[in-house]
Amino acid sequence: MTAQGALDPNSCVVWRWTSCTPDAPAQARTALSCALVELGFGREVVGDAVLAMSELVTNATRYASGPYEMRLRRTATEVICEVEDHDPRIPEIPASPAEAPYVPTEENRGGGLDALCALLSERGRGLHIVHELTNGAWGFCSQTSTKIAWFALPCPRGRSGP
Repeated sequence: MTAQGALDPNSCVVWRWTSCTPDAPAQARTALSCALVELGFGREVVGDAVLAMSELVTNATRYASGPYEMRLRRTATEVICEVEDHDPRIPEIPASPAEAPYVPTEENRGGGLDALCALLSERGRGLHIVHELTNGAWGFCSQTSTKIAWFALPCPRGRSGP
């Protein structure tokens, strides 16, 4: 894949995996990082995108059936990063915590290592992380037998269009 004209309006498969693929999120991070660098994205954007994609890949692998596919699609102004799985149900997004993340409740203050581990092991923050990293430019598309989780990245300066 080359940086200029690498993606057209059709999607470009970056990586495929199954539920048996070892350490799928790490492999997805590597594949996406290489593709976005090749497309001219800067380090900070790549870092945020890789973390957001890692959350989407983890969710797909944990909660939906495979096989799975990670794709990139270019529009005139942005690159859309997608993860497709074989469960058409859109996940319920938990309410955002009213407090800052990782703030222990009063009864857990001073609880030592067990309280800290319980606090850090909470689930349900992944899609909120995706929302923050993508400035709200993300979502889901449901089809008959699959769903696509996606987020959008503005094209790097000086590069636009398919």
